[in-house]
Amino acid sequence: MRQLRPEPAPDEAGPRCALPLTSAPRSPYATAVARDTLTLIDDGRPHEVTAAFADGVVRVAPEDLRTAFGWELKPEGLCRGARCIPTRGEEALVTADGIDLARFAALVDRPLALDAAERTAYLGVGAGERAAQLASLEAPDFTLPDLDGRPHALSAYRGKKIFLLAYASW
Repeated sequence: MRQLRPEPAPDEAGPRCALPLTSAPRSPYATAVARDTLTLIDDGRPHEVTAAFADGVVRVAPEDLRTAFGWELKPEGLCRGARCIPTRGEEALVTADGIDLARFAALVDRPLALDAAERTAYLGVGAGERAAQLASLEAPDFTLPDLDGRPHALSAYRGKKIFLLAYASW
């Protein structure tokens, strides 16, 4: 049963019609901002989520952040497994429209390339992760074909001495 707003008394100004007070159930993140699908790319894997776009800020629902990146919003902050980042002092991080994607990226120390017009965002590898990779002196894995077209992955030669030759014609 729909609840109706009572008609105004004869001496009150305003239209004389009954308007519904309730409508279809709304998401807790539904507001007047523009909503559209956003492609979030992390570690080369794309994730399609619904995002809120307003005033140059892109927000995603906490459940989408968990699905795409593995980070969960908890009372102690943003958590991924046993690691939690406190969010005190970050009042603008979470609103009724969701989590600010740029603030999230800054908190987890990862660069964000965001093109709101194209509805695409790429979360890059953080400086700490890159530094650890460089300090390990371990080359990233890649696969290339030999002269006969057979693919060879660098990881297949771990622990063995190999000689890599890079050639450029310029």
